[in-house]
Amino acid sequence: MSFVFAPASPVAVPIAGSQDSFPVRRVYCVGRNYAAHAREMGFDPDREPPFFFCKPADAVVPVAEGSTLSLPYPPETANLHYEIELVAAIGKGGANISVDEAMQHVYGYAVGLDMTRRDLQMKMREAGRPWELGKAFDQSAPIGPLHPAQSVKDIEKAGIWLQVNGADKQRSDIGKLIWSIAETIAYLSKYFRLEAGDLIYTGTPEGVGPVVRGDRMVGGVDGLGTLSVQMV
Repeated sequence: MSFVFAPASPVAVPIAGSQDSFPVRRVYCVGRNYAAHAREMGFDPDREPPFFFCKPADAVVPVAEGSTLSLPYPPETANLHYEIELVAAIGKGGANISVDEAMQHVYGYAVGLDMTRRDLQMKMREAGRPWELGKAFDQSAPIGPLHPAQSVKDIEKAGIWLQVNGADKQRSDIGKLIWSIAETIAYLSKYFRLEAGDLIYTGTPEGVGPVVRGDRMVGGVDGLGTLSVQMV
């Protein structure tokens, strides 16, 4: 097979403690999956099933453990927000996956950031339009190394946190997800056949807010290390 131009190299997330990498196929994100965050965004978390939006695979920016990503402030926004998230990586495909079997499809976990042009997201939401301008822009999904699931203990109870310039902004735990990791996978698999290489950003806790050039974000999930990003 020949191409009219060379295909782009696949985005690949490093595996902690390994020379291998995880090739990214699709990126799914769960909206408002912590009750307190749903409330701070003006919604009642008890009344809606999970909903999803997508980012392009090349929005993912792998960040090595111990490194700090220099992230350019994106264009056309004056209100860029951080959202720290647990990312679940799918290692085995399937459709209509049951909740009981869902965790068997997880290859591993990582710390991720869902960077959001909040002003554009709100403008699109108010107009009843898709969120891509607010969510799916270049380099909007920094991610730390993937940790294989068998090496991670008690992920459902792990703490999740983010600091900006050393000050606490987000601090919660994975047990406060409205829809658990298994429930999220099962629900999503009713609408899309999941495949190895898919990433699921599982939602962010309360405390989201803006960053500007010069700010440094450091976030983590217990057992998964930290993710460090400097706005430039």
